[in-house]
Amino acid sequence: MTVKPIALVTGASSGIGRVTANKLIAAGYRVYGTSRRGSQAGDPGFPLLTLDVTEDDSVTAVVRELLQREGRIDLLVNNAGYGIAPAAAEESSIDQAKHIFDTNFLGMVRMVVAVLPQMRRQGKGRIINIGSVIGIVPLPYVALYAASKHAVEGYSESLDHELRTYGIRVSVIEPAYTRTDFENNSQLPDLPREEFAPIRSRLTDIVSQAMAKADEPEIVAEVIVQAAQSTRPRLRYTAGKLATRLALLRRFAPASVLDKAVRNSLQLDTIKPKGHKADGQ
Repeated sequence: MTVKPIALVTGASSGIGRVTANKLIAAGYRVYGTSRRGSQAGDPGFPLLTLDVTEDDSVTAVVRELLQREGRIDLLVNNAGYGIAPAAAEESSIDQAKHIFDTNFLGMVRMVVAVLPQMRRQGKGRIINIGSVIGIVPLPYVALYAASKHAVEGYSESLDHELRTYGIRVSVIEPAYTRTDFENNSQLPDLPREEFAPIRSRLTDIVSQAMAKADEPEIVAEVIVQAAQSTRPRLRYTAGKLATRLALLRRFAPASVLDKAVRNSLQLDTIKPKGHKADGQ
């Protein structure tokens, strides 16, 4: 009898995480998901463990429970995370900045640290971190989210070099806009400033329009499964046409071309903050 590989997917109660878990099951994995509400989040078709990635004890307990049930872990998908609604960087407090990093970056680090001893004992394993194309092409008015995903990029690349010796590989998935509840679950800036209200309103509309045309989560999930099953996994995988175009622009286009494309796409030069004065006034 073939032993099914064991996968753990964080943030699996909805969206990309849930679709990924089901696609991994179809690909032959035994999958455990996590959610802050655990089984209270509903029945997604696989065990859903209670996890808060910002709490050390919670992370330790989930990995311990999984190993008690299965004795091994072959794949970790770090998907848990959230964003902040379009806002100027100065509209978020230091506490809000700490929290998004604690979830999007340090939450991933906690999970990695928790599973690595078992993966090293096994002599193999796969870690897939969900980043964002914004982590390599940062957009304005999402500075903290971009920074947290940029941190995911750097950490993952360094970690992959370290772990190859032990038969463990790390990959980052870089989606663009994806049709999930991510936008609705994004936090509002906790220090909103009136002078940025027009820009916030305009960008919220632009993002909503982009989300209406966004990729389905299945597109991202298929790339995750591809990375998980590849015998020669790449460090980075873009997911979706927009993410691929932006990554190619970052890699091959002059900086001025990318700069112009970003500003035009968000209409940054067509609206000014309240109280803005032109040069010389």
